[in-house]
Amino acid sequence: MYDVLNVCLDVIVALGQGYCLQYFLGSFLEGRGNDRRNNGLLVMVVYGVLRLGINFIMSSNFESFRIIGKMALLSVVVVLLALLFYKGVCAITAFLVVTYIAVSEITFFLSYVFLQLGGNLFDLWVWLLEKGYITVDTFEWIVQISATFLQIIFYGIFLVLLYFALWKIIRSFSDKDYRIQRTEMYFLLVPGMVGLLICVLLRIIMITIENDMPKLLYDRYPILTIIVPAILILSLLSILYVVKTFQNMIVLNREKNSRIILEKQIGSMQEHMEEMEHIYSGIRSMKHDMKNTLSVIMQLAGKEEEELQTYLVELNQNFDRLEFQFKTGNTVVDTLLNMKYHEVIRTIPDIRIDAERLLFSENMNIQSYDVGVIIGNALDNAIEACKKLKSEKQEAETFIRISTFKKGKMIFIEVENSFNGKVVKKKQSEFPATDKTDIREHGIGFLNIKHTAEKYHGAVDWSVDGKVFILSVMMKDERRTENEY
Repeated sequence: MYDVLNVCLDVIVALGQGYCLQYFLGSFLEGRGNDRRNNGLLVMVVYGVLRLGINFIMSSNFESFRIIGKMALLSVVVVLLALLFYKGVCAITAFLVVTYIAVSEITFFLSYVFLQLGGNLFDLWVWLLEKGYITVDTFEWIVQISATFLQIIFYGIFLVLLYFALWKIIRSFSDKDYRIQRTEMYFLLVPGMVGLLICVLLRIIMITIENDMPKLLYDRYPILTIIVPAILILSLLSILYVVKTFQNMIVLNREKNSRIILEKQIGSMQEHMEEMEHIYSGIRSMKHDMKNTLSVIMQLAGKEEEELQTYLVELNQNFDRLEFQFKTGNTVVDTLLNMKYHEVIRTIPDIRIDAERLLFSENMNIQSYDVGVIIGNALDNAIEACKKLKSEKQEAETFIRISTFKKGKMIFIEVENSFNGKVVKKKQSEFPATDKTDIREHGIGFLNIKHTAEKYHGAVDWSVDGKVFILSVMMKDERRTENEY
């Protein structure tokens, strides 16, 4: 009965490890099967069967080469499962394989300490037998029950620790599609490799043979029951800490790139605005003078010269077109809208841009350049979506609607645009993915909008209504303090 129970425990533990493996790999890599659940279930079963087979073929033996060979074989199994059942295997796969094996070994030896502490129960049963409080048959029965109970507790603690450690890594490493560079890979691999080598060493020296009897390292050196777990805990924490640190580095680099682009946008906007203001000022002055001149010519021409009169009227109307297409009450926004409009009509002549409800008061406390950053990035994203829609469906209607409204001290900016209706969003990202080839530039526009809104205690949200993408920005109409710049 107890042999059957032990076999069942081995099967459950092997499948439990397989579940943790597919959970870990599946959180970073895309499965080859159409059904993610079935793909994960298959990985769990295959790993469990192969692990049981390896344990059966390479049964318990205390030779160091056999121990290393068994671990190497299990490592090969994990690598093959990653290659066969998951797509896009790349540099991160090495990190996943090494980390899984290292965490699995570390949590195994940490759980083994609890098994050692439970060994005091057997000393109690022996004492009761020696004192005559229990019979030999009762002693054998209690020992078997205790051994099975301790084994269940040991395996339970092992699987819980393994799952929790992997869950912590998955949660900390949120940018799972980040392309890891070679030096970054070394940074991630070192803690796992160190932890794995420590566990290999423990497997070699943990059990030794003395007088044809196996003897535990903890029995020879009891102090190691404290030192070894401490080393293992530090090793596990180093793996978790490195992953968390690496994720923070990714976020900091992205924010740094975002702020650099933001600064360039503001600088470019300032230069462009000054240039455009100078140009339009000259045009307005020239238009005013020319309209006066045309009025005089029309009066001098008289009614007899009808053809000349018609020409002069058309010329006067052309001068009227030199006015800004959009007038919102904000010079920066007016410049941006007119500039973007003239750019986009070259590629999408029939696009409709509606900004009639986009109005800003003169006494608004939000800086004009910050408003320009929000409108500029929102327009860039909207134009990109319209271009993509037009390239896929030439007869598709394209439009961009921009509006603002105020509620109390809060200012709301809403940008709606047509798109193809397909939204690709990574589960670790709050904004939709873009089509940019450089992953480091993904979402920079949205991040710039978010950072700018946060300066004014605001927020950014987006939604989809059929084939209309809606971006909403909320900001508090209050002037920032010096330490908020």
